[in-house]
Amino acid sequence: MTTTTTMIMTMTDERRALLSLLAWLSPAFPTGGFAWSSGIEWAVESGDVGDAASLAAWLADVLRHGAGRSDAVLLRHAHRAAGDPAALCAIAELARATAPSRERLAESIGQGNAFAAAARAWGSAVLSGLGDVPYAVAVGALAGAHGIAEEDATLGALQAFAANLISAAVRLIPLGQSAGLAVLAGLAPVIVATAEDSRGAGLDDLGGACFRADLTAMRHETQYTRLFRS
Repeated sequence: MTTTTTMIMTMTDERRALLSLLAWLSPAFPTGGFAWSSGIEWAVESGDVGDAASLAAWLADVLRHGAGRSDAVLLRHAHRAAGDPAALCAIAELARATAPSRERLAESIGQGNAFAAAARAWGSAVLSGLGDVPYAVAVGALAGAHGIAEEDATLGALQAFAANLISAAVRLIPLGQSAGLAVLAGLAPVIVATAEDSRGAGLDDLGGACFRADLTAMRHETQYTRLFRS
């Protein structure tokens, strides 16, 4: 096999991996993400989030110090454990155990199970036997099994996480689409920093300091009028 042929095959594999990742993280992929707000619905009602600036500040904290960072750590470790079923089961169990509220747990495994079911078209045997699989673990494990670069999967998942919460806020505040896109564009440095911070983090480093965001998820359980499931 010539060097040129090897390079072409490598490029083809990388392009296929990119196409898979783009499909899995697309808003059109049926994970049901549109039904969850991670507590933003309560944050809007309470007045914590009411415009583009407060939304950007809220999401920056969640990404750097809350669920965004935790999910990035879990995704990376699931990616590395894609070939080790026992280790992957342990990571999934830890992810379920560290969910800070009932609704956050439901959100994580609801999207994770839906992701695993939809991903069967790509071959998702790596996710079998995990029981209720948290979303970050499902994405990380499948990306690892399909040879998708860990960095690409982490950055893509963080971007999708932010975009989904912005979509919820656009409907709740309400906020214009252009303003929502401006918030997403402005969060790029935060997303990159969160991905970099998670690279060397161990599972013992899981945890956060976004107590207000965790409280909103808990208080949403008894919110009188709700559009979202979390």
